[in-house]
Amino acid sequence: MFSKSKINEPGPKAGSDETTKPAAAAEKPAMPPRATDPAPAPKAKPPASQLSSDLHITGNLKTTGDIQIEGQIDGDIRAHLLTVGEGATVRGEVVADDVVVNGRVVGRVRGLKVRLTSTARVEGDIIHKTIAIESGAHFEGSVQRQDDPLNASTDTKPAAKPE
Repeated sequence: MFSKSKINEPGPKAGSDETTKPAAAAEKPAMPPRATDPAPAPKAKPPASQLSSDLHITGNLKTTGDIQIEGQIDGDIRAHLLTVGEGATVRGEVVADDVVVNGRVVGRVRGLKVRLTSTARVEGDIIHKTIAIESGAHFEGSVQRQDDPLNASTDTKPAAKPE
């Protein structure tokens, strides 16, 4: 039933035209190897930027990457993934796709996914698409769900009327 012999395998016969055709005359050219593709390969994702516990920054931070904060930041932060360490303090608005708070945030938090762990202390409003608050987290403020919390305006003031 199972045989390694090539006697019964389909293929060109010894006297057929297919054995005399050169390989270059094939109907479809083979795909070029990936190494010769003109498009560059996607870059590897860089590791998260880490701000150590002895660092105190006054000013805003903005990146398309990830940030892990262990020190103190007095300013707004915008990132892809923001992790606030247990000993860290952020005073300002936090905007990120994913926000994980283990430490203290004094200011508004906006994120697609927001997670407050049991050691978190947040004093400010949270605007999110999804949220998780662990038992033991301290939170003072309001929680508002929005489909697009990163770009949506959260001002409650009416729009100025044109004159």
